[in-house]
Amino acid sequence: MDLELRHLRALCAIADAGSLGRAARILGYSQQAISAQLGRIERYFGEPLFERNASGVQPTRCGVEVLAQARDVLDRADAIRRRTTDHAGNSRQVLRLAATNSPVLSGMVVRIRSRLPDLALSISSVYASSEMVELLEKGELDAAIGVDYPGRELQHSDALAHRGIVIEPSFVAVPARHRVRHRMEVALAELADDAWFLTPDDGAGWPGVFYEACHAAGFSPAAIHQFYGDQVQFQNMIANGLGVSIVQATIRPISGVLVKPLTSTPLWCRYLLAWRRECLADEVVETLFRSATESYRDLIAQSTHFQAWMSRTYGAVGS
Repeated sequence: MDLELRHLRALCAIADAGSLGRAARILGYSQQAISAQLGRIERYFGEPLFERNASGVQPTRCGVEVLAQARDVLDRADAIRRRTTDHAGNSRQVLRLAATNSPVLSGMVVRIRSRLPDLALSISSVYASSEMVELLEKGELDAAIGVDYPGRELQHSDALAHRGIVIEPSFVAVPARHRVRHRMEVALAELADDAWFLTPDDGAGWPGVFYEACHAAGFSPAAIHQFYGDQVQFQNMIANGLGVSIVQATIRPISGVLVKPLTSTPLWCRYLLAWRRECLADEVVETLFRSATESYRDLIAQSTHFQAWMSRTYGAVGS
């Protein structure tokens, strides 16, 4: 095979994540796919680049050298791309980017501005992923960060493309004095009698996947409060005992709120990058994707409850 920039990015992702499983989730691939890709890359170099062990992977001596050179090549590639100017007289290209309720946006934008200083960003908030697809199809957006769910993958025409950023488990937020406060994990059925805060239909499968999970657990929610607004106000209502809610795994709980994994992980959500094929060069797409995945890694580093769940779930098998 020919060594390409995407191979170097995969190596760096594996090294940064510390395991094939975590790198696969960050890149939006299956663990089998990232393992097969690493195998092809190692055959290209003729020796192992990583040592596998119970806790994950560590670069070999050769791997350390290759990674250093890979990062240098990627930095140089980014620098070359930044020198590219618009053919119509050095005017800045404007990239119209939309995002749903995604925690990766802030860190992603900071990285994009650093890596593509000649690219002007126009950012808008669009709640429903279905609306994002519609705006992309109409040419009113160039790229978007959306969501979908296992078994309900995002649908669009061939004019668009999408790539998974990460598949994330959904957790539950409960008041700090809740009866399950001492549990490491909470069964969904244990919350059957609680009131629930739910965000509106996102056009991608929510809240249908929630109701399906409740049905599989043997209950229908006792009460529903539909809420979409200020996150501090939302968490304050939970802290005051007004209900519980499914939340993103990387959420930062305020005082009075506990965030816990759900037993057997009945709910998953995928963050994804979607874009118009004709609008974005491959290099720009790679920069958007890389910036999003790195932003997500930062969120994991700041989320102790997510780290604990990952350690219990994947740590023992080096995933």
